[in-house]
Amino acid sequence: MERLPTSPGEHPGTAQPSPVPADGRPDPAHPSGTAPGDRPGTAGPGPGRPLPPAATAVISEQGVVTGWSEGARRLLGYAPADVMGRPATGLLAQGAAPVAPAAAASPQDLSGTLALRHRDGHDLALPLTATRRTTTSGITEWLVTTASGDAAASEDAGATEAAEASGEAEANEAAAASGEAEAAAVPGDAAAYGEAAPAAATPPQDGAPGAPAPDGPAPAVAAAAAAAGDDGTPAAGPSDRGAPPGGPAGGDPADGGPPGVAPGAAQRAPEHPAGAEAAGGHPAGGEAAGGHPAGAEAAGGDAAGAAPYAGPPTDGPPAAGTAAAAPSHPGPRAGGAPPIGSATDEALAARAFAQSPCMFAVFDADLRLLRANAAMEHVLSLPEARMRGLRLTEFLPDPVSEETERTMSLVLRTGRPQQAPTALRPTGGSAEAGRPATVTPLRDDDGGIRAVCLAAHARTEEPEHHLTRQRMLLEDPGAGIGTTLDLERTAQELTDAAVPRLADSAAVDLCETPRHSRPTGPLPLRRTAYRSHPPGTGPPAGPDPVTHPAHSPLTLCLTTGRSAVYRMDDPSLAQWRAGDPAAARLDRAGTHTLMAVPLLMAGSTLGVALFTRDRNPHPFTPDDLQLAEQLTHRAATGIHNARRFTRERTTTMTLQRSLLPHTLPEQPALDIATRYLPAGSEAGVGGDWFDVIPLSGARVALVVGDVVGHGIRASATMGRLRTAVRTLADVDLPPDELLTRLDDLVLHLSTDESSTSADATTGIGTTCLYAIYDPISRELTHARAGHPPPAAATPDGGVYFLDTPAGPPLGLGGLPFETSTTTLAEGTLLAFYTNGLLNPRETDIDQTLDTLFTALAHPSSGLEATCDRILTTLLTHPPTDDIALLIARTRTLHPHHVATWALPHDPAVVTEARRRTTEQLTGWGLAEAAFITELIVSELVTNAIRYGKPPIRLRLIHTDTTLTTEVTDHSSTSPHLRHAHTYDENGRGLYLIAQLTQRWGTRHTPTSKTIWTEQTLL
Repeated sequence: MERLPTSPGEHPGTAQPSPVPADGRPDPAHPSGTAPGDRPGTAGPGPGRPLPPAATAVISEQGVVTGWSEGARRLLGYAPADVMGRPATGLLAQGAAPVAPAAAASPQDLSGTLALRHRDGHDLALPLTATRRTTTSGITEWLVTTASGDAAASEDAGATEAAEASGEAEANEAAAASGEAEAAAVPGDAAAYGEAAPAAATPPQDGAPGAPAPDGPAPAVAAAAAAAGDDGTPAAGPSDRGAPPGGPAGGDPADGGPPGVAPGAAQRAPEHPAGAEAAGGHPAGGEAAGGHPAGAEAAGGDAAGAAPYAGPPTDGPPAAGTAAAAPSHPGPRAGGAPPIGSATDEALAARAFAQSPCMFAVFDADLRLLRANAAMEHVLSLPEARMRGLRLTEFLPDPVSEETERTMSLVLRTGRPQQAPTALRPTGGSAEAGRPATVTPLRDDDGGIRAVCLAAHARTEEPEHHLTRQRMLLEDPGAGIGTTLDLERTAQELTDAAVPRLADSAAVDLCETPRHSRPTGPLPLRRTAYRSHPPGTGPPAGPDPVTHPAHSPLTLCLTTGRSAVYRMDDPSLAQWRAGDPAAARLDRAGTHTLMAVPLLMAGSTLGVALFTRDRNPHPFTPDDLQLAEQLTHRAATGIHNARRFTRERTTTMTLQRSLLPHTLPEQPALDIATRYLPAGSEAGVGGDWFDVIPLSGARVALVVGDVVGHGIRASATMGRLRTAVRTLADVDLPPDELLTRLDDLVLHLSTDESSTSADATTGIGTTCLYAIYDPISRELTHARAGHPPPAAATPDGGVYFLDTPAGPPLGLGGLPFETSTTTLAEGTLLAFYTNGLLNPRETDIDQTLDTLFTALAHPSSGLEATCDRILTTLLTHPPTDDIALLIARTRTLHPHHVATWALPHDPAVVTEARRRTTEQLTGWGLAEAAFITELIVSELVTNAIRYGKPPIRLRLIHTDTTLTTEVTDHSSTSPHLRHAHTYDENGRGLYLIAQLTQRWGTRHTPTSKTIWTEQTLL
């Protein structure tokens, strides 16, 4: 961690004089200015006394003060109103200009000593720590802290003064301790070495330096506090530093240990086993270099080690220059087992606290840190001195810390141990780096709760049973989640995977519609899936949505967006248990613990998963919560995909059906039935289509096509192509020419869309079948572009494929299409379909074709029933591709509905044509249409004689609803509709025809053209 620069001319700390009694002699009970109950060398209160408010300030990235604590006010004298909103540089002492820190890869923490200006004008050199953090609202700021209250300066000054004096005093202290260390052996230990034991010392009295304060924490807490050195960090072992110079056995402050504890209790356990040689080749308990026994000072003037057992303290301060000597390890004692006393118990407790691989921290009633062991310091990368007096959220800003503080508050209120709902981790660390934490109350002799202990277990390697269970749940194919795009199926898969291996029951409640922002209050939830063990012991999934109270775990989970573990006896759930029927059901089932995990995906809130335990007596742990979050994340991904697939499928289906014919047009040529089945796979709806287009002369066009791809783009491309086919069909193009024009269109679409979208469905590879049936000649003219040929079933039971020349799919360009003409008997059954009907899964293509032929050879009485029979016979599974099916039965227009005349190329024939038309209409019972029809015939025959070539033919076609007039000549010129001006003599004929008929047009053949009109008969 980087150091802040020290102001010019300033020492890292300013030494403060130690308090001296009135008589001018140091107080032996309070050496070096230590107050009763304080640890020597530590400015501020001890474990039994309350801490002053921590001095903290918050500074924005722009250098403006945005937060000012009460401790900061007491330290520098400024009220919040004096500094809030102002530049932080105004707090610097004169001449203490801020210096930019050295570049670092991730400068999150800075520390050092800086001179600040007090409100009354004097300067203070304070050790400061600045931590960069990001709040839950996304604001980046710096949290600046110092030691508790105005004790910070004196603590740093005391450390500086001690460091300056250590060089001068080292030689004198070493010489004094060298001659007298042997006399300071612990009673009981002396007998082991053949020395006389001193008289037994009396235990310390209340108020003495060796006794805890009367209102202090339990002895274990006091002993835990004794494990720290002068600077608040855990004492170093022999491998870290040498033992302090000799001091009194009762715990002189010079030893770095607390009063009433032998120097060895403030150090780590020696690294040499009992009886082994110490450094320098001498056995433990023997003489080191220079003739001094182990435990006394070694050649360098430092103690070689300290004993893990210590005798009881003496009644008063020992003689100057004495030191407590003990072997590095007790080894076998002559008198049996070593004596066990209160000091020994507390020393062992202190060692356990300091050296435990688990993280330990003690917080007072205000949730400010009192003590932290080495494991906590290591994991959080923060020394205890920086954390002491601060709240967890102040030195470890993280949402997890906020949850942990709430748990500690609950322990202070209820007095019951609680498990932290989330794993404790360093700021910004991943969930995998977190450690499961437990919070327990610390009581005094009267049973009052004075503090709480936060214990986080070491996670060097997860338990094998947890890893096995995790692999079983996350990797077992039988416990797959999200295997389909069905929303309810995915929710049920989550409950099936969790019960009974993780929970005794599990439920998934989903929002009616996904929320794209975090909800601020209760939401209606619909129970989508539920499972319990054994089955049938809980409420099943219901169709009606339920709104839970705002204080229920489900609503809290949704509004906070975080998972949590709850105990049913938690007082915070009392209101929910009293008012929510869902909580009453859990109580009746004997539920003792529950987990609520939100289903979040892509910024949307989908719902919440609830896991409970009633038969399993063990409560949920943070590992269980982490596993539940992983399972729920899988389910949320599947549910999100299922919702998106359903939404896109619905949109595509709506578009697809809007582009397909809603009703079939009335026409006299064919009886028609159609079916369209979208794909049942995850690929989505495709671009299959069919169409029926009435043409002139009582003819009808049949179209079936298949666009490559699926989804909205395929449907949109299908809509374009269908519109193009109808437009080209209205021009009465023959099938081969129509497919050629359609092929050109697909090429143009692919060129335009490929430049704007790489994944656009342009229609390349589209297949199409186009056929025209004439009921007068009974001829079917057909052509295909990469499409399966149509099947025909004759009235006598014969079934065959029409010999339609194969053409390439659309969009390849430059390849010709061919037309074939087939004469069909009246009543012939035609089958047009897309390739989705012939995609077998369990049978080969030949067997599929045989099944189709059998269904056509024995049709049902109606075409609708025939369509259903074909589909049910061929489809033994949901289709993997779209299916379009068109079944048509041919009709023949009786000759008496058609009248044809060949006319000579003579203008005088116009009168004869009008007369024949009137006679024919009268014979058909259409005399009321004679006047308009005579006018149409007169105009068309006159134009054919004037502008066309012989021979000329006039034909009248009468159906139930339409009267068609056709005039054919052998020229290729086409008439054009014009708007004649007032004085024009020509150009009004076609205009009158367009006004008097429903539609008119021109039809070309290789050798002739036909002008036709249609009149609707009422």
